[in-house]
Amino acid sequence: MQSLWMLVASFLFSIMGVGVKLASAHFSVAEIVACRGIIGMLTLGLWIRWHGGTLRTSMAAHHLWRGAVGVAALWLWFYAISQLPLAMAVTLNYMSPIWIAAILLVLAWRRRERGFDPRLIAAILCGFGGVVLLLRPSIHADQLFGGVLALFSGMLAALAYLQVREMGLRGEPEYRVVFYFSLTCAMAGLVGSVLMPTQQASLLTHWRSIDLHGVGLLVLIGLTATSAQIAMTRAYRLGNTLLTANLQYAGIVFSSVWDVLLWHDSLAPLSWLGIAVIVLSGLAATFYNSRIAAASAAASPVS
Repeated sequence: MQSLWMLVASFLFSIMGVGVKLASAHFSVAEIVACRGIIGMLTLGLWIRWHGGTLRTSMAAHHLWRGAVGVAALWLWFYAISQLPLAMAVTLNYMSPIWIAAILLVLAWRRRERGFDPRLIAAILCGFGGVVLLLRPSIHADQLFGGVLALFSGMLAALAYLQVREMGLRGEPEYRVVFYFSLTCAMAGLVGSVLMPTQQASLLTHWRSIDLHGVGLLVLIGLTATSAQIAMTRAYRLGNTLLTANLQYAGIVFSSVWDVLLWHDSLAPLSWLGIAVIVLSGLAATFYNSRIAAASAAASPVS
């Protein structure tokens, strides 16, 4: 099932998160975003040259919209992480599947379409309930602004994901979508590196002091982010939108495992219960989606 590419993407994104967590001690967010975009562009450029692809597109406006919304979501989320406890920022950002379900439901209602299975929406809601159990967030009055930004980043991410799916349905290949998003990241990150002050060692002014460890982290972030973007784009292009959105919750599970292995953070029993709920909601969504697909195939006339 093509939606399972989201599991690959979630795993790679979790590795990218480890790299970002380590690199943030040496580089600003803008510099990390810029390097992620530049490395992605170089990697995809080599791939396109090797496989004979092309960057010519008839969907420039779609790429511009997807890039702008995606980078804005990324930037807001990173800012929210700096203002909030990580658990709270991640939980609020992972509202994006709920936003996707809500947007698709409203669109289906306006078009008076049928066949929008509420059980898939229920599976996504259960998945988010598992995220809450896993992270157990709480918000205070002085953190309200950061919480609103994290929530807004989830909504922007949902819009970006839906745009990715629309572009895929119109025949835009994954590598082209990811290349132009990487281009947007590189441009936005470079502009931010120049305009925004930073306390970390700047790549632009202190590049001689950057060691191989820092370079390795940036390369790791760029390669895993690019590969994850390709896998995610394939999942949204070829898979079921809501199932794909639900499977992205696996990223929380992978990130929790990295916390245990690398930083020796112990998980409470309630957290493991949250992981179980996330996995079960993904299995339920897979089951219902398979039944819908089978029923649709059975109802289709044989030509």
